[in-house]
Amino acid sequence: MMHDLLLSLQHTRPELLLAGFALAGVVIGAWSSPRAFGWLSWLAVLALVGAGALAIIDRPLAPVELFQGALVADGVGVFAKALIAFSAAATLLLGADHFSATGERRFEYPAMIVLAVLGMFIMVSARDLISLYVGVELQSLAAYVLAAWRRDDARSSEAGLKYFVLSAISSGLLLFGASFVYGFTGSIRFDAIAAAVGEGAGGVGVTFGLVMMLCALGFKMSAAPFHMWTPDVYEGAPTPVTAFFAAAPKVAAVALMARVLYEPFIGIEDQWRQVVTALAAISMVWGSFGALMQTNLKRLMAYSSIANMGFVLMGLASGVENGPVSALVYLALYLPANIGIFALIVAMRRDGAAAETIGDLAGLAQRRAWMAALFTMLLFSIAGIPPFAGFIGKLLVFTAAVNAGLVWLAIVGAVAAVVAAAYYLRILATIWFSPPAPAMQGASGAVVATATLTAALTFPILVFALGQIEAWARWAVGGSF
Repeated sequence: MMHDLLLSLQHTRPELLLAGFALAGVVIGAWSSPRAFGWLSWLAVLALVGAGALAIIDRPLAPVELFQGALVADGVGVFAKALIAFSAAATLLLGADHFSATGERRFEYPAMIVLAVLGMFIMVSARDLISLYVGVELQSLAAYVLAAWRRDDARSSEAGLKYFVLSAISSGLLLFGASFVYGFTGSIRFDAIAAAVGEGAGGVGVTFGLVMMLCALGFKMSAAPFHMWTPDVYEGAPTPVTAFFAAAPKVAAVALMARVLYEPFIGIEDQWRQVVTALAAISMVWGSFGALMQTNLKRLMAYSSIANMGFVLMGLASGVENGPVSALVYLALYLPANIGIFALIVAMRRDGAAAETIGDLAGLAQRRAWMAALFTMLLFSIAGIPPFAGFIGKLLVFTAAVNAGLVWLAIVGAVAAVVAAAYYLRILATIWFSPPAPAMQGASGAVVATATLTAALTFPILVFALGQIEAWARWAVGGSF
């Protein structure tokens, strides 16, 4: 028993580090001046990077059950935790600069980011229905606070309220579905559920419970038609918070959905594949066509994230051989471009106000050519235009779908990708060919470094290193499912 406890504590060092920092940060911040915001933010970045590094260092050779099967340490968990930690650290850097410029230096911000990441770490390691729900709710509670961060701003308050109400409904769906699964299989553990499902237990009741759970997870990852909160929350929340919502929670939701589909419910793959393919098709179409009508940058990125989650779901629906691998690689290549775009949006301030519309980018190439070049690289990558890194991600999910016999879904994805390219090119046309808008203020070194680094990760020469990323993803999936 003691050996199991020590082993569990060893493999949960990242979670313990995050929990310790969150508690210490709140206590220290409550007794410090607003100037503590700066160094607390940097300490939070170090804690996040340290947690990601610990997850990689402690990676097991084979799945290890923790705390009597409540959690698991395995490849998918390690891969997801690394992506979550490093993407959260990048967005936290954006927040430290942005809130210092706007005078909103409150110590709760880094603590809330770290608490949300802690919830995500629990999500991606969940091995039973209780730990799954606890992780989702811990992440959600911190996210409510972040969405409504500007309590004196009507749009931010509206964003927080909408997110809270709709997320509460999705949490109810998740709990409702989990109760059905427990009732018809007699267990909350994923391995026991898989055994019961394999023996034909539950039938329609288990399928109904799974559909409810998939609807709730679809909400968390902004998959249509459960995306209603996304455009308003992205627009109303502060831009660094929007960048965080567009990155880390998506990884956690996708990893959790992959674990739910391919562990306890692999025995009814034919049933859940219909649901996942429908979510993928609706998300790709709704997100791509919805973005065409947007002029607000953050609303456009909201619809873009909906469409991109559709591509990820197309990968997840493609079967255990290539599906989860293609989805994880797609996420790993999508995140840098997405964070980089938000970093550039944070960097563009005029008269103390952040850029909000596509028109604010007019003539950017004539005033700041380096920002225009970074925007071009990042948008080309997120659009999947070769030879940038995002093209490899789309190629993998399309190949997985075709090999799984989902040709119709691949065709829908191809149409959605063409439509998406149109609104990305509209942004680039404004940047390069429109008359210049008034000059903007200078950006901080941290924001510039974040944008430059993320753009570098999309550069064509790094495509040669992508084979290693796919190898890591195959190691992660092979050691988990």
